[in-house]
Amino acid sequence: MSNLLGEFLGTAVLMLLGCGVCANVTLNKSKAQGGGWMVVVTGWAFGVTMGIFTAVALGAPNADLNPAVTLARTLAGLYTVPQAIATMVVQLIGGIVGAALVWLAFLPHWEVTEDKMSKLCIFCTMPAIRNTTSNLICEIIATTMLMVAFFMLGAKLVGTIPAGIGQYIGGVVVWSLGLSLGGPTGYAINPARDLGPRIAHAILPIAGKGDSGWSYAWIPIVGPFIGGILAFLLARGCGIA
Repeated sequence: MSNLLGEFLGTAVLMLLGCGVCANVTLNKSKAQGGGWMVVVTGWAFGVTMGIFTAVALGAPNADLNPAVTLARTLAGLYTVPQAIATMVVQLIGGIVGAALVWLAFLPHWEVTEDKMSKLCIFCTMPAIRNTTSNLICEIIATTMLMVAFFMLGAKLVGTIPAGIGQYIGGVVVWSLGLSLGGPTGYAINPARDLGPRIAHAILPIAGKGDSGWSYAWIPIVGPFIGGILAFLLARGCGIA
């Protein structure tokens, strides 16, 4: 039960800080408006770090915060199927809750921001150039890299990572992915990160919002799951999973 609480609140913290930085640099009359991509990817990286610390502190030692990570670790034998499903469900709920808190934190700014797409992209990803095949490939590559990095960090030849350092390394990995591969799709790399806030966008009474981009929503779900499977296969083939 503590694992589920940790995954829930850890994911909520991740989304509060991740979607929060997007709101901070996007919404009109925010003091951080126009902060740019470096601010966004750094905010997400710190959000990952704080989310991992939260999850671990509450009894979720794996601190997945990501159904694609949970899937890859299930294939590696770290979870039973029922455990994996329960973990993914609470991650999704955490994503909804974290995004809802962002809406509350910036409550007066939604009404003074007219651009509906900008408001949507605070909650979830949309591609810079809409191309189904390319967008899916980008998400697969980015998530595969995410999971390969995690598997390699646990490899025997890398050595034991001191307690408390892994949380920071997780943030650095996400920071690197955002800087290098985030431009085409916004690097969802996490079904709960995209679907949870997208659901929040759909159900919250956000002033002046448009649709929630459901025709695109399957890509940041399917792509990361495929990436998680590929990463496991690569790691198993290299003898590190």
